[in-house]
Amino acid sequence: MARATNGPASRKRRKKVLKYAKGYFGSKSKLFRYAKEAVQHAWQYAYRDRRKKKGDFRALWIVRVSAACRNAGISYSRFIEGLKAANIALDRKVLSDLAIRDEVAFNALVKQAQDALKAKAAAAPKA
Repeated sequence: MARATNGPASRKRRKKVLKYAKGYFGSKSKLFRYAKEAVQHAWQYAYRDRRKKKGDFRALWIVRVSAACRNAGISYSRFIEGLKAANIALDRKVLSDLAIRDEVAFNALVKQAQDALKAKAAAAPKA
C-alpha cells in the first residue's frame, strides 16, 4: 500500500504559485522553488508600496501647490499657515487640483491666506 501524500492539494498549490509567477524572468516563472520566493517578494513589495503611494502623491501635491504659491508671490509654508488662520480646510489634493485647473480660484485663496496672516500679525501682542 502506497503512502498518502496529499498529491492533488500539493499540485494545486504549486500550480497556483506558478500562475501568479507568470511573466517573471527565467526560472522564476518555471520552477516552483524560485517562483514561490519571487511571488512572496512581489506581494511584500505590493503591500509596502500601496502604503508608500499615498506619501508619494502627497509629496507631488505639495510640489505643485508650492510652485503655484511661488508664482503668486508667497511661500508654501506661509500659504498653509494663512489658510489655517483663515479657517479654510482644504487638503493638498484639492489645492493642487485648483492650482492646475483654476488659477483664478487659487489666487483668491492666496489673497485670503495673506489677509489672514496680516490679521494674525496685527492681533499678536508686541513684545
